[in-house]
Amino acid sequence: MRVAMNLFLWTADPTDEKLLPLYGRLKQMGFDGLELPVFNLRPERYAALGRRLDDLGLARTAVTACRPEENLISADAKVRAAAVAKLNGVLDCCHAAGAELLGGPLYAALGVFSGAPPTDDEWRRGVEGMRAVSEYADRCGVTLGLEFLNRFEIYLLNTAADAARFARDVGHPRCRLLYDTFHAHIEEKSVTEAIESCIGELAYVHISENDRSTPGRGQVAWSETFRVLRRLRFDGWLNIEAFGLALPDLAAATKIWRRMYADEEQLASEGLAFIRRMWAEA
Repeated sequence: MRVAMNLFLWTADPTDEKLLPLYGRLKQMGFDGLELPVFNLRPERYAALGRRLDDLGLARTAVTACRPEENLISADAKVRAAAVAKLNGVLDCCHAAGAELLGGPLYAALGVFSGAPPTDDEWRRGVEGMRAVSEYADRCGVTLGLEFLNRFEIYLLNTAADAARFARDVGHPRCRLLYDTFHAHIEEKSVTEAIESCIGELAYVHISENDRSTPGRGQVAWSETFRVLRRLRFDGWLNIEAFGLALPDLAAATKIWRRMYADEEQLASEGLAFIRRMWAEA
């Protein structure tokens, strides 16, 4: 088990050299790696960042999301093609940075709704698109973690069982899933059953509190979550994902309207200590 800190708490562009002192402090706290947002599709900048993180001894995972004009389940072939091109560009950056995993709602555009449940055609288009992206991911040496989201953010995959079935339909070893405790807190009736339903396809886990702030300070079923992960012998990444007010566009997208912690680095430090303690207790 390794722990990473998602950098959305500070930035949407981790290649900014002014952030390097922060990365050093996160390493000193005891993090094993960082989770890199990938939206600026400039592989050369991610390659330079990867070299600096190698020097610090920090491994990497990555996250991204698709915009409405980049949607694998769209009925418009041009929109689907744009999504494949965008995700392949993100994978180029992951490869350049040395990121071993790419997570997020890669299968559909964030915040786009039809006003109806997902259709068989949308599911089929998503599976076909993710199969093509998975093949490119394999060439890049990156494993995909498909993140199911709550019903207020996306409508194709809302539960762990949904995501596991989707990954099985894609049928590629590079296509797995990401379990996020925030979304599970909203959508799942049983944490144990949710994790059991997806453990065979589970690549890694987002440790995210119900209010998106400091893990362990809210209402997520933490003891049950860690207990079932340990019982099922999960040994992948546990990545803290929290959001704040530092990035106005991201704060608006994640509906963060008030400050819920004293300091970003304090959140990271407390979250890391919480994960280590709960993992040991489980």
